[in-house]
Amino acid sequence: MKRVIVLLASLLVPLFAFASGAEVKLDKAPINVNDKLSLQRGTQLFVNNCLGCHSAKYLRYERVATDLGIPNDIMLANLAFTSDKIGDPMVSAMTKAQGKQWFGNPPPDLSLIARVRGADWVYSYLTGFYPDPKRPYGVNNHVFKDVGMPHVLSHMEKSLGEKEFKSKMADLTNFLVYAAEPIRATREHLGVKVLVFILLFGAVCYFLNKEYWKDVH
Repeated sequence: MKRVIVLLASLLVPLFAFASGAEVKLDKAPINVNDKLSLQRGTQLFVNNCLGCHSAKYLRYERVATDLGIPNDIMLANLAFTSDKIGDPMVSAMTKAQGKQWFGNPPPDLSLIARVRGADWVYSYLTGFYPDPKRPYGVNNHVFKDVGMPHVLSHMEKSLGEKEFKSKMADLTNFLVYAAEPIRATREHLGVKVLVFILLFGAVCYFLNKEYWKDVH
């Protein structure tokens, strides 16, 4: 028994050490998946700045267009640079081999990044780049130390200023949250309706039960 306890302790110590060392203060992401204008802006930002390297292979252009109220012809003409079919997935033109050659590792697919990391992490990462001449691309990140990705949005940060840049990154984060769970807005709306139904049905049951048993002694 003593050996088992020692073994478990030896296994858990590295986990606690990693958890404590990985603590990073994250900014709260202003997410609202019901804001279609924000999601549309986020889609444009993703396509124009991220899709060149990162895919969102679990999303299809047609689904995004339908969910966000974008006509299919506008989607194809302005946002589907890597496809000529509205039903195709949002896949980067960069191959894994090219990504490995240029960056050391293929850039990850971002379909589920907000589900895996969390919205606050994604938002803090996008707004967390800072100059670091020791790194190959001259930048580092407060959330992801020694990240291998260049700050591809630095031009936007310089031209817009901090406040407007963070607003843009909130839109991009909002899109990635939507991408990780396209059904989320519908699920939340349905959840509210279900809760209201349960409350009303519960009230009816309560008064019906009270009326039924009022004459029983």
